[in-house]
Amino acid sequence: MDRIVSVSGLWKIFGKKVDAARDLASTGAEREQIQSETGCLVAVRDVSFEVSAGETFVVMGLSGSGKSTLVRCISRLIEPTYGDMEVCGTVLADAGEAELRELRRSKMAMVFQHFGLFGHRRVIDNVAYGLEVQGVGRDERHERAREVLATVGLDGWGDHYPQQLSGGMQQRVGLARALAVEPEVLFFDEPFSALDPLIRRDMQDELVALQHELQRTIVFITHDFAEALRLADRIAIMRDGAFTQVGTPLEILTQPADDYVRAFTQDAPIAKVLPASSLMRPLDDAVVEDDWPRTTETATLETALPHLLSEHRPVLVCNAAGDPVGVLHQDDVAAILERNLR
Repeated sequence: MDRIVSVSGLWKIFGKKVDAARDLASTGAEREQIQSETGCLVAVRDVSFEVSAGETFVVMGLSGSGKSTLVRCISRLIEPTYGDMEVCGTVLADAGEAELRELRRSKMAMVFQHFGLFGHRRVIDNVAYGLEVQGVGRDERHERAREVLATVGLDGWGDHYPQQLSGGMQQRVGLARALAVEPEVLFFDEPFSALDPLIRRDMQDELVALQHELQRTIVFITHDFAEALRLADRIAIMRDGAFTQVGTPLEILTQPADDYVRAFTQDAPIAKVLPASSLMRPLDDAVVEDDWPRTTETATLETALPHLLSEHRPVLVCNAAGDPVGVLHQDDVAAILERNLR
């Protein structure tokens, strides 16, 4: 699978004595000691990872863990101190201002926690802004903006102004603006954290559905572990600027690397966030019965539990076209739920 984002040995150190700070950090010194001895803050510490085409890579960490600084370095909104980064085939350290500007205009887009909409512009003009910057004509960019607004559930809202929309609707506008330029990679910096819980869940559902349809490459920042589980193909747990563990949601839940990661998994609503596809067995291992109940790949385990518990039969997991792609067994679901309760 094509590699879209590649990060190697990335550091971001705020302060003047950056070499001394990195040397101390490389010996395992904590942030407080480094700051005391050098006056520097190590925000990102020797981070390396890759993201493949169509993958949703979620960086999860508490406030101050360095996750937002990380995504701003990858997009070069702020300059990293050390390390190599490549996005969509462009080595960012070698990119001049013009090349970096073109990369941001055509191949990457970013969605922030604060929507950043232009209050004096109609919704359709907010969505079409990136295309306007690219020099796309008014009629063409408005047509594209209307298509994307319909995709995010805002068909008919183009002539309104942002202040006339709810918070969740404004965030959909921000998402539509990012999608309008058809980027290869999307960076999300805690985009749903300011929303009410119900609206937040709706936006998560919306993003899951869109990703299933569009298959964009996504780097998503969050402090919410349940959100990370719902959205991610892989999760990176970040602490004090470094990655503590990287793995699939199932790997993080069943094989936590240390007590820090284990603390997140203990209260995770597994049945509500893990998709049925995460625990399904291959279809060719089963003799399928016509009367087996069914669920979809993207539906959570919770949707299959009533069938598994009351009927004691496997559940067929189907793709969007309704074709079976795997089988969910009661023993597998019971094992992970039991492990989570220990």
